Amino acid sequence: MTELHGQNYEKWHQKLEIALALAEIDLAVTVPAPKKLEKPVRGQNEADDAWAIREKNHDRAMMQYDIDKTRWNTSNHKCLMIIKGSISDNIKEAIPECTTTTEYLERVKSQFTGSSKAYAANLTEQLVTKRYTGGGIREHILEMSHIANKLKTMNMPLPEAFVVQLVFKSLPKNFETFNVNYNAQTEEWNLEKLIAMCVQEEDRLKHSHGGQLVFNVQHKKKNIKNNKNY
Repeated sequence: MTELHGQNYEKWHQKLEIALALAEIDLAVTVPAPKKLEKPVRGQNEADDAWAIREKNHDRAMMQYDIDKTRWNTSNHKCLMIIKGSISDNIKEAIPECTTTTEYLERVKSQFTGSSKAYAANLTEQLVTKRYTGGGIREHILEMSHIANKLKTMNMPLPEAFVVQLVFKSLPKNFETFNVNYNAQTEEWNLEKLIAMCVQEEDRLKHSHGGQLVFNVQHKKKNIKNNKNY
């Protein structure tokens, strides 16, 4: 099972739910703890027969409560053991002890809700601003695909066609004609096809430039104002 070690809360929680369900011990996660019934009090004018029936019904209900409570306690104990065992020690130390699984999971969630949002924002910025400056276009596209997959595990799935467009946006001016030709056709490429075509185009560009390719990467120019002292 996936270990909770930092920025993988969403994936960890998803795998945890599956593991507990498959082990058939998720009762404490899906059902509230049984509530103990109050002992009945005999009414002042209640007949003996009526009171006897109420007492008997209460005894039966208490027997069922004891059975349900035992099952729930067993589930709660096992779930807490598995959950704590799937969390790295440095994170576990920051989570207060809890008596129920649901309370413990809420404490864990509170530790990661804010940081997960910040991490997702950081990944999104990386994906949108990433630029290819050489070193292997296949690796460049796979890295962008990996970032997109990370966002998917955090409930932020991106359409593959959108990721393809981001890849084109990340390419330098050397690939401008290649990009124009793609936009002019009706066929849409998936990432696998895009990688194959980009590798082919990069090889073509290198061959046309004598085996080497210098990428035209635009950098923002800083306006420096020189102050002269007289």
